[in-house]
Amino acid sequence: MNAMLKNNEDLPTIVAQAGPLNGQRWTLKESLVIGRDQTCDVMVSDRQVSRYHARFTITPDGTQLEDMGSKNGTHCNGHAISDPVILQDGDIIQIALAQQFIYLSSDATLPLDANLPEPADFLPQMRHLHLDKRSRRVWIKGKELLPPLSVSQFQLLEILYDSQGEVVTREALVQCVWSEEEAAGVTEQALDALVRRLRDRLAALDPTENYLVTVRGHGLRLENPLIK
Repeated sequence: MNAMLKNNEDLPTIVAQAGPLNGQRWTLKESLVIGRDQTCDVMVSDRQVSRYHARFTITPDGTQLEDMGSKNGTHCNGHAISDPVILQDGDIIQIALAQQFIYLSSDATLPLDANLPEPADFLPQMRHLHLDKRSRRVWIKGKELLPPLSVSQFQLLEILYDSQGEVVTREALVQCVWSEEEAAGVTEQALDALVRRLRDRLAALDPTENYLVTVRGHGLRLENPLIK
């Protein structure tokens, strides 16, 4: 009995986050198809979702995610996938703009009675922007930023968020976002382009605030006002 329970807990799991299936979870044993058709293992009733949209498959290399020729795309950590990818623990999967999932390498990673954080849980912090590192989700004024940020955009926002309004030097930003080998070759233009893309993503959800403030000659800081 205990051995069987342990084996079940070792199985990969996907948990629905933002979207109509929020809070539901599925254990992956062989394969699992997500789509709008009633015959899918996970049905998402939204016109943005294709009849057969994406598939999770257990392989010898790990859990594979593939897009099944969907019209509106499948994203993993903010990147549209065209070829199958092997998932890592904590990866965020976005099905069109309709439904988001988090992938957990085993069900033991998340207790059965655990609840993933919702925007309302963050309101006591009284800040416009909230970032959740575990799920890599971002909210502004209680609304989630979708599709999720790319890995590099999230890393840039994370170091600024952790600095609590202090100026972070451009050198520190580069070291945080790029690997040690890559950092030596990163140009000023590459960092500026990344900052601009992140600004655009934040402004699309809240055009009233300038969250990323450039301090000339020093670096960048996050302006995260209190909720009034």
